[in-house]
Amino acid sequence: MSLFIEDLTLSHFRSHRAARLELDGRPVAIWGANGAGKTNILEAVSLLSPGRGLRRAAMDDIARKPESLGWKVRAELQSLHQTHDIETWSENGASRTVKIDGKSAAQIALGRIARVVWLIPAMDRLWIEAPEGRRRFLDRMVMSFEPRHADAVLSYEKAMRERNRLLKDMVRDAHWYAALEAQMATSGAAIMQNRLMVLERLKDAQDGAQTTFPVANLTLKASDQFGLPKTETDLLAAFKDNRSRDLSAGRTLIGPHRADLGAVYAAKDVSADQCSTGEQKALLISLILANGRALAQDFGAAPIFLLDEVAAHLDAGRRAALYDEICALGAQAFMTGTGPELFAELGSRAATFEVSESAGVSSVHEVP
Repeated sequence: MSLFIEDLTLSHFRSHRAARLELDGRPVAIWGANGAGKTNILEAVSLLSPGRGLRRAAMDDIARKPESLGWKVRAELQSLHQTHDIETWSENGASRTVKIDGKSAAQIALGRIARVVWLIPAMDRLWIEAPEGRRRFLDRMVMSFEPRHADAVLSYEKAMRERNRLLKDMVRDAHWYAALEAQMATSGAAIMQNRLMVLERLKDAQDGAQTTFPVANLTLKASDQFGLPKTETDLLAAFKDNRSRDLSAGRTLIGPHRADLGAVYAAKDVSADQCSTGEQKALLISLILANGRALAQDFGAAPIFLLDEVAAHLDAGRRAALYDEICALGAQAFMTGTGPELFAELGSRAATFEVSESAGVSSVHEVP
């Protein structure tokens, strides 16, 4: 079984006044000059999944300027032998609307019929920057397996914001905290369980895989000295026991929001943050591919990959290995690059499109 976009239409989406790509399930190679509008196509595809897309942009920022008419993305999706018509749009900066097969739907419903994972240049510094980015990276992988993970995260963060408000106001009455901490403990335990489940699935997907990319040993750890409780009981006790310290700080200092993703280059036993730039990129690609292999087993089809400028960082051998793995998975991967030579190893295995820009308007055409 397979998962792929057959028809993709963009309307007033960033630099694209109008664009349409007719596809057949093969990987998609998109090339053109820097600033031509290649990444905008990947961003549009990312919005066929729950969340704010690969740029985490405000809805109004996506709308093409100067018209500011709002934007729309439509896709005909083949998912496990079923065809779905997906539309998502926003007007006047409002929260985006989703329709699936002509019926209004919540964003989480997108995660039930499609799986989309991405790797963009902004992630290149993932291993050496703050833990927040690594948590977001992990949670995106978790949502590719379990779309309801987003609800647990939102529930936890909403309760934590209210608890932090009490802490800043120096409220000491325990009754004010009880219900909020109970909600945080329930949602937090689900978050931790989901994260740990996905780390196990990624490990299984890496073990024994025929790949030229390095294997990463992953761990979930506390980003500070305060520990990382994982069960509902332990979280509830931690929130209660740490109230006095949290009052002094004016915020919650313990919980899933303080978790960090640790990675070690297995063959060298070297922490990812100590690896070379090339090794760090290879580890990221390895994890994205492992995510795809695990999803192919769980969901029944490989996810749609969005790989922005990934080929530019790889030599010809590694590029060929990446393309071979994507094709072996039967995945539709949208890949961007500055020239067609970056996709030479794909040959006829990919549909190829050139993106150009003139007077602020992007255009797309298929290259035979």
